[in-house]
This record gives sequence, structure tokens and C-alpha cells, in this order.
Amino acid sequence: MTSPRTPAAPAQPERTPHPATDAPQHHLRTAPAADDSRTPAQIRAAVDPVRWPGVAQVPTCSRAQRAVARRILEAALRRLPLHTRFPDGRRLGTGGPVLEIRDPDAFLRRVGTSGTIGFGESYMAGEWDAPDLVAVLTVIADHAATLVPGPLQRLRRLWAPGQPASGRNTPAASRENIGRHYDLSNDLFGLFLDETLSYSSAVFRGFPAEWSLLTAAQHRKIDRVLDLAKVTEGTRVLEIGTGWGELSLRAARRGAHVVSVTLSVEQAQLARERVREAGLSDRVEIRVEDYRSVSGTYDAVVSVEMIEAVGAEFWGTYFATLDRLTAPGGRVALQAITMPHDRLLASRRTYTWIQKYIFPGGLLPSTEVVRRLTSEHTRLDVARADRYGPHYAETLRLWRERFTERAADVDALGFDETFRRMWILYLAYSEAGFRSGYLDVQQFLLAPRPDSAGGPPAATRPEDGSQ
Repeated sequence: MTSPRTPAAPAQPERTPHPATDAPQHHLRTAPAADDSRTPAQIRAAVDPVRWPGVAQVPTCSRAQRAVARRILEAALRRLPLHTRFPDGRRLGTGGPVLEIRDPDAFLRRVGTSGTIGFGESYMAGEWDAPDLVAVLTVIADHAATLVPGPLQRLRRLWAPGQPASGRNTPAASRENIGRHYDLSNDLFGLFLDETLSYSSAVFRGFPAEWSLLTAAQHRKIDRVLDLAKVTEGTRVLEIGTGWGELSLRAARRGAHVVSVTLSVEQAQLARERVREAGLSDRVEIRVEDYRSVSGTYDAVVSVEMIEAVGAEFWGTYFATLDRLTAPGGRVALQAITMPHDRLLASRRTYTWIQKYIFPGGLLPSTEVVRRLTSEHTRLDVARADRYGPHYAETLRLWRERFTERAADVDALGFDETFRRMWILYLAYSEAGFRSGYLDVQQFLLAPRPDSAGGPPAATRPEDGSQ
């Protein structure tokens, strides 16, 4: 994991696969279904109630909540292209991937009480499963906008859980939220990431992708980001969101001088180790520092899949910080996961399973938000936006397959079965989002605009840019 990396040859022009013609299908199976010799009650009994209180205990649910949940679910399952099976032999759906509801009562209670959080917790508890989890979740993602009728959505808001105070990404809360995910264990991430330890979408030459091609695809992604920012010999680079240091190493090998900031102590420790082993300590400085407190100016500012952790309340601050840290004539290159703007507006105040268990405080922006906040808070324009959604689906498939193959190694690190089911659901859920087109990932170039000499325009909209 920490051996020095060999510099790759200079990137050559390549054909990028076209999403419509080259995108892979969700044809590969996910992890095996839960052990059918155990009932959901037996699986729940093995869940650590201290570590996983929301999973170990089936919530109480009012008659009204159960009625609403039953109405929503049965209506959805009847019209979705799924084949839903119940323990009593009932079948719902128009055909397609198999969804097995193993404990209907517990499933209804969880969904009726906490919506998507309950849906995820029910999977973690073994109350539902699927032979092809990605295929089932892709169908659900395909119909996300219409899955719950508008009137019933408004009813659910009367009792659906709201965002906790910890979801506000103040400097103190941000460090805690980042630590809850990225400080789990460097060894854990090393089990399913490739040797670059890149935890963001790769860019492949073609589909379907193979594990042996992932390292080259991650370098290709990084090279495109650095090329957008025009990083060359002597460029002063700021990286916001270090990861495990691969982008900094690759920029330094171009002759750049890099400052990289992160809030993850574990990531910073290993990134510094990798920099030392590569003999690049004179060119790369890794800091544990909030992006808001960074000073100075840089020729290039790069940030790969970090905006997702900023939170809507601080999006304006994030873009204003990018502007402040970019030297006159400098460029910003961002890689960001995006969601449709209408779905952002519908979901930005809800509390989701992903936020509770995977990325506390996280929220995906839309393309409209990125463009609007760039205009309102910077002297820059979005000069280019390249889309790589199908590439992320393949990246996630490779990670998920690797994670599943290394289940015994995950256990050996001290993570239990509930964690493994949670992580498989997270990877499959994310993959399905990209396979369906509900999610996208883009590389944005923010370049100086002609009128930038006078400084950024005054903001005229709410800071989160979501109106």
C-alpha cells in the first residue's frame, strides 16, 4: 500500500467511451443474498445493539405510518419492473430483477417510520435482499422521481426524520463528519481500492472495465484534472481534499509544488508516508487543515469529489474560498458528483440513509448549482464540463466486487457482518445511481472571465444557490 509509485508515461489523446453506446449494463451479480438458513429475527439477534441501535431494534410504528408505508410500497411494487417475492408466496411487480422481502412487517415498520433510512436499515438487518442488488436498486433509481406520489410525500414529511445538528459542516463538525468515514481504517480502504488508493471515479478507455486496468484509469482521471488546471513544471498547486495523496504525487512528478489539505488524520498520515517514500517531500506538503483557513494564492486549485462533503449551507463559502485562493490568471479544476437539480430541491432538507451511515453532512450539488455559485462567488466561469457517469458505475462495480471477495479480510480488521452489509449496500446503491443516470460525475474547469479584474460580483441569491 505504501510503496513508491513509478511515474506513468505522459497521457496520450484517447477516445472517451460514449455513455449511450458504450455504457455497461448491470449484468454482474452482487454479493450473495443473506444466509437463508437464518431468519431475519436470527440475523437481528446477532446485531450489536450498541454499535447498530437502529438496526438491532425494529421500531414501533403507528397504525397511520404503517398504512401510509403499505400504500406507497404496494403501489410502487405493483408498477415497478421488479419481481417482488414475499414469504407467504405473494408476488408483485411487472417482472424483472428479484426483490425478496423476508420480513414484511419489520420492513414496513422501518420504512413507515424513517423512509429511506428504514429501507437501508432493513437491508442491513437481513429483512430484504436481492440476488442482483445493483439491478434492483437501478430500477428504483430509474423511478426515483415518481416512486412516491406527491400528496403522500407531503404526508410523510409530517414525521420523516430531519437533518441533525451535526449535519451542519461548521469547521468543528466537518472534522468529525470527515473522520467518521475516512478515518475508519486505511487498511479497510486498501482492501478494495487499487494501488493508487484513489477513492473517486476513474476514467476508462472502454467498457466493461477490468480490475487490471483500474490503476491506469485512475491515473488517466488524475492527468485530465491536472491538464485542465494546466499543471506543469513550477506550478503552485493547492489540492483541497488529499485522499491518500496520489494526485499530489502525480502533480509533483510534473514538477509542480503542491500544498494539499485534508481533515482526515488517517489519510494525511499515509499520504505523508507515500510522499516520503516517493522522495517528493520537497515538492509536496500535506496539511490537516480546513479549506476555509488556507491562506495564500495558487496558480492552480484542484479538488476531486470534495464538494460533496461541504453541505449546501457552505457551498457559497466553498466557491468564495476557491476564488480567494486562486491567483490572477489561475485556474480551478473540480471533479464533482452531481444530481438533477429538481431532485436536489426535493431532497436537500431530508435526512437520508447515506447521510446517517456513510457520509454525515454530505449533499450532492447539481450542475446548475455549480454554475450559479461560480458566477456569484468567483471571478471565474465554468469554461468546460466533461461527464463521466458510466465510468463511475464501472469503478464502483470493481470496488464492490473486490470488497465482497475480501470479506474475510474485512472481518479480520474487526468489522462485523452488519458493517459489511452496510458497505455493500452503499457501493451497490452508488453504482445503481450512475447506471440509471440519476447521478453523474463531472470534471469542471473554472477559468478567468474577461471581467474578472474587478473582483467577484456580489451574491444576489441564497448562498446554497438552490432556488
